Amino acid sequence: MISESSPERRAAVTAPLVGAASFAPGDIVRHRMFDFRGVVFDIDPVFANSEEWYEAIPEEIRPAKEQPYYHLLAENGDSSYIAYVSQQNLVPDAEGGPIDHPQIEAMFEGLDDGRYRGRAIHRH
Repeated sequence: MISESSPERRAAVTAPLVGAASFAPGDIVRHRMFDFRGVVFDIDPVFANSEEWYEAIPEEIRPAKEQPYYHLLAENGDSSYIAYVSQQNLVPDAEGGPIDHPQIEAMFEGLDDGRYRGRAIHRH
């Protein structure tokens, strides 16, 4: 039996409330509340950022941790940046056009039918 204070118990990861990710790398998405869109380049099955980052979100709009979180190459009318967004705050992008981000070409090969094709990664 594992005690409540054992390292094995503290290291346990809570299963997500959402059974699967709704989006995949290459998908173009839009934030539900804020005016930005982006392309998914990585997914965490549950929240994996800092507590400081999480606590900075106003409590009334703070999303649950037990859901997929997406790393996005994002853009708005003013700039491009990397965003970290919960699944509940993303919707498919209806615009379908390209994302204007300087790292797109490093991660993706091109845009087909509203989604980016991942670039092959060469490993030794």
